[in-house]
Amino acid sequence: MTDDPHGRIDRLEIRLTEQEATIEDLNATITAQWKKIDALVRVVQRLEAQIEEASARGATGGAEPPPPHY
Repeated sequence: MTDDPHGRIDRLEIRLTEQEATIEDLNATITAQWKKIDALVRVVQRLEAQIEEASARGATGGAEPPPPHY
């Protein structure tokens, strides 16, 4: 092998640095996605609660009166 050991080490260090940067970018992306998912889960839970509440009111209220234009 005629490859320069110092040059080889330099290339490996450069690759390692690039890989670390990529890992940090991926981690930031995943963290942002989890925050968004958590926010969306809260919205869905709130909507489910509203639907359950509306269903409960509708079940006890009987027939709905006709709209005012009838």
